[in-house]
Amino acid sequence: MSSEAAGRHGALFVVSAPSGAGKTTLVRMLCERDEEVVASVSHTTRPRRRGERTGIDYHFVAPSHFQRLIDTGAFLEHARVFGYHYGTSRDGVQRELAAGRDVVLEIDWQGARQIRQRCPDAVGVFVMPPSHESLRARLRARGEDDEAVIAGRMRDAASELSHCREFDYLVVNDALERAVGDLRCIVHAQRLRLRRQACRHRLLLDRLCGEVEGPAAASVAGPHPRGRPPP
Repeated sequence: MSSEAAGRHGALFVVSAPSGAGKTTLVRMLCERDEEVVASVSHTTRPRRRGERTGIDYHFVAPSHFQRLIDTGAFLEHARVFGYHYGTSRDGVQRELAAGRDVVLEIDWQGARQIRQRCPDAVGVFVMPPSHESLRARLRARGEDDEAVIAGRMRDAASELSHCREFDYLVVNDALERAVGDLRCIVHAQRLRLRRQACRHRLLLDRLCGEVEGPAAASVAGPHPRGRPPP
């Protein structure tokens, strides 16, 4: 971790999209290009797909184990999607944030809604396909589902797309490099928020603006226009 990251608390990002819109690829590329961003690894009850690795892509667990995690309050959010359960580890996310890393949750709109309730400073990003035709083509290109399943996913996509206005940012994935660039810009913009910069550059602010302690620190950070501190 860089010295800058060591002096700050990470930000929480929620990335949602209809199945096939490319959010998994975008999140993977973001993490590969920014060492201070990590993707949370969700728990799921669905079967492992070809090429997926336990603990890397998902924590694959039995339904009974998943229910025990719910009962013990282990999840920050959980939802049922396409007949299977998905959940985000509370401890895992908090550990990464406390270490100064930004954490990305790749979850559906139901989970995103739970996160907004529990973590109001989380930043929501919705990934939009350029067209229905493009979305259908991407689902077919994965070669994992038959036409009946694809038709069902397309119907579900219509519902998911209707929730895009619940998010802070919208990224249209019509060109992969441009879309991942947009996602990186969103992350970088959050790092430039005044409160995070005041924490990261406290010594510089001390030299240039005077002692930043107690009430003075609040003055430098400044009030947030919406009545709550930025992440």
